Amino acid sequence: MTTPMPGRPVRGSDTGRPLMAALDLFGRRWVLRIVWELRDGPVGFRALQQRCDNMSSSVLRQRLTELLEARIVTQQPDTTYTLSELGHEAHQALRPLADWSEKWSQP
Repeated sequence: MTTPMPGRPVRGSDTGRPLMAALDLFGRRWVLRIVWELRDGPVGFRALQQRCDNMSSSVLRQRLTELLEARIVTQQPDTTYTLSELGHEAHQALRPLADWSEKWSQP
C-alpha cells in the first residue's frame, strides 16, 4: 500500500485532493494514535509500541514509514521518532476534535 500524498490518487479521490489524501492517511489504523503519542517529543520504537497498546512491530514499522514519507514524522539520529513541523500542525488541527470528544464523553 502506498503512502497517501496530495496529487496522487487515494481512497475516495482519483485526483488526490489534499484533504482526501489527509483523510486517507489519518484514517489508517493507528496513525492518529502514533501522532498523539508523539505530541510531547521524541519517543523510541519500543516505547512507542508500548504506548500504542503493544501493537505489532510490523504494523508500527509500516505506519512510521508512511508517516516519514508523508513528512509528518521525522527520525532523529538517536533513532527516536518525533513530529515534524507538519506533524505538529496536524496535531494542533486535531486538538479541537480531542476537546470535543471530552465534552461528548460527559454524561
